Amino acid sequence: MTMSKQWYRLDDDATVASPALLVYPERVAANIGRMIELAGDDPRRLRPHVKTHKLAPIVTMQLDAGITRFKCATIAEMEMTASAGAPDVLLAYQPIGPTIARVAKLRDAYPDTRFSVVADDVEVVAALTECFREAGEPLPVFLDVDCGMHRTGIDPGPGLEICRRIAASPGLIFGGLHAYDGHIRDRDSADRAEHGASAMEPVTVLAERLERAGISVAAIVAGGSPTFAIHARTTNWQCSPGTTVFWDAGNSEKYPDLEFVHAAVLLARVISRPGGDRVCVDLGHKAVASENPIEHRVRFPEVPDARPVLHSEEHLVIETSRAEELSPGTVLYGIPWHICPSVALYSEASVVRGGRIVETWPITARARRISV
Repeated sequence: MTMSKQWYRLDDDATVASPALLVYPERVAANIGRMIELAGDDPRRLRPHVKTHKLAPIVTMQLDAGITRFKCATIAEMEMTASAGAPDVLLAYQPIGPTIARVAKLRDAYPDTRFSVVADDVEVVAALTECFREAGEPLPVFLDVDCGMHRTGIDPGPGLEICRRIAASPGLIFGGLHAYDGHIRDRDSADRAEHGASAMEPVTVLAERLERAGISVAAIVAGGSPTFAIHARTTNWQCSPGTTVFWDAGNSEKYPDLEFVHAAVLLARVISRPGGDRVCVDLGHKAVASENPIEHRVRFPEVPDARPVLHSEEHLVIETSRAEELSPGTVLYGIPWHICPSVALYSEASVVRGGRIVETWPITARARRISV
């Protein structure tokens, strides 16, 4: 099967073992620039989530672009981000159990980084207080507010009392509010804006109540990739896009108005032609994210009618009218439907410049533990 040269194709892919994760820094840089543009050309408005890429070199690219605040979901992501020189890192995942002590160890290991966490429970606040009451510098704690996703966070109504508890606790300082509106996924940008504003209205009300009660709300961290441009346009909040750095097939299909470009691709090969219009490629569950329905696994730009029909640990069977052209060994380039968990399946990313792999980046923060 003859393939015309596309931006993602390598000049010589014969020696690249598959499956492989390819990253294109020039396109990453374009996406970082687009993020800053949507934030009103002010990188200080951004607190991008590192969970998408988990890569220190991309944190460095964002720092070089003027971004200084970052958001993480794990201690390993926090450590990776701090080791790259980030001055401000938020753990947007309520610390529980031994994670609290690990946050303290991180602060000792990286004294030049301002670490903060979220909380939504008085018992967690008490545990944080016990750990940090003797610390030389208080730990900033953001209230995690449930703005409608009902995954984590507390209803804004009783949020005032927990904020008071945080502000009054020795070793802690109230950092502000955190609200993630991951349930807002309207394709139409006007509907997305309307629903995003509605979801965040109780957060705004809570912030006003806190100010009237004498509790200063230093920051509100809100939104994900689909809504961050809306919040950046209508508020002075810190916005937290994550997927925007790589983008993926799912987001480009659902949110074409955001105009990001794909910057990470999976290189795969056909391993078998079981017959009829079916071919099997080496993108099993262990090589591409599989949490969505089977039709939402990966898009092959050069085989647009490919339809996934069977997925197992090491195999992905697709149906396509071009099956006879796809002999075993044929290289296919795929754009994952969901890039974030796909990246976490790889230990390294192959960095592509000018059609060639020039280096590899270890995906350090895919680990559950680096050193802390």
